[in-house]
Amino acid sequence: MRRTLFIAAAVVLVLAAGAGAVLSGLIGAGPAGAALRATLGVHGGDEGVRAGPEHRWTEAERGMIASLSIDRLPPLPPDPSNSFGDDPAAVALGHMLFFDSGLSPDGTVACSSCHVPELYFTDGKVRANVRGADTPRHTPTIVGIGYSDWYYWDGRRDSQWAQALAPQEAAIEHGGNRMAHARYVLDSYLEEYEALFGPAPDLSDDSRFPSSAAPVEDETVRAAWEGMTSEDQGIVNRVFANIGKSIAAYSRQILPGRSRFDDYAAAVVANDGGLMVELFSAEEAAGLRLFIGEGQCTDCHNGPLFTNGTFHNIGLPLPEGENFDQGRSLGTFLVVDDAFNCLGPFSDAGSEDCVELRFIKMEGEELVGAFKVPGLRNTADTAPYMHNGIFPDLDAVIRHYNHAPPAFPGHSDLVPLALTVEQSDALKAFLMTLSAEPDAPSELLKSPEVLEGSGSSG
Repeated sequence: MRRTLFIAAAVVLVLAAGAGAVLSGLIGAGPAGAALRATLGVHGGDEGVRAGPEHRWTEAERGMIASLSIDRLPPLPPDPSNSFGDDPAAVALGHMLFFDSGLSPDGTVACSSCHVPELYFTDGKVRANVRGADTPRHTPTIVGIGYSDWYYWDGRRDSQWAQALAPQEAAIEHGGNRMAHARYVLDSYLEEYEALFGPAPDLSDDSRFPSSAAPVEDETVRAAWEGMTSEDQGIVNRVFANIGKSIAAYSRQILPGRSRFDDYAAAVVANDGGLMVELFSAEEAAGLRLFIGEGQCTDCHNGPLFTNGTFHNIGLPLPEGENFDQGRSLGTFLVVDDAFNCLGPFSDAGSEDCVELRFIKMEGEELVGAFKVPGLRNTADTAPYMHNGIFPDLDAVIRHYNHAPPAFPGHSDLVPLALTVEQSDALKAFLMTLSAEPDAPSELLKSPEVLEGSGSSG
């Protein structure tokens, strides 16, 4: 009875005062409170004033902040080139394959060797390092990449499943070949494979299907592949493509989670100054203001994933003793020539679904030395940075953008920011608010072996 009278009195107060601040206070703070306030149309009354100028935003700024929120991330669209991309059985098979080091000739390398779940599916190294040898580039995360049009730093693949195949045959990564991997998967996962893709081919005839064969650099393995009929090559390629499609079905499930920034963005949209103060320090809010304004960060790092998915040359220094990395200017030719691209015989897409590939820009100075814009979610957890891992921390990244040295060769898309020390610190403080655990079923963030050992039914 007393609770009813209290709420009634509160409503009278609100009506009498004509302000939302009272009801906002009754609802309480936190993300749930912000959502309820927004639903009821309660926008915090004068809380925006009490919060201080650092938390006051214009309508245009609110719109930009809202556009960056994970609340604006649409459902993951299907991949027309992979008709198994959202099949739970393919997810289950891909989960096993992602963590299976049997997809390497010495049984030491799996996808998860470089894409470590505990490190936001990166590896924390300057360059991916396999068997003690550095690869040419830094390991990017797989979280949320299902939204991408291009894969790898240079975009040399146009689907997750095509990307998943390339490391398996790279001598400096998995180091295997498609024939050996096809045989391994059909021997180890025959029931799961056939449940998804239908009857498996018989690869036991060594005269038709050598134990190791693929169009790779190894001369013996390549000669074995070239000695096969085109029909038999197609049979092996189909199994190999299905391996990639299964791994892609798994990795599509790993999406970015809700960060503190996203809760702050909801508070901004609701104009809830009290909640803004709870969620962001003045420095973090100042960093956000720089990010969407003077820092020009949203020119490239926009949308809910903080990337526009395109390619840019930003004048990175060339590590001593290394050759210039051509980036996108070479990646375009590689993706067009890829047998597993969207327009290829192993894609499930029609040509009308392959707009990006059909109208790909093949030439231009802007492609030289250009690399894919990485998303910034969990950027605090994915050091070192850039395609070659040249910057060890965010301070080094911001210094580079402050000075914006010219690119050679190619043309840099940067202009010097010349931020003060305080501004640089504020920008870094904002970037730290973008961290969150991946949004995925917990069992997919562990290897099947770990789950089996723990007795999980997942």
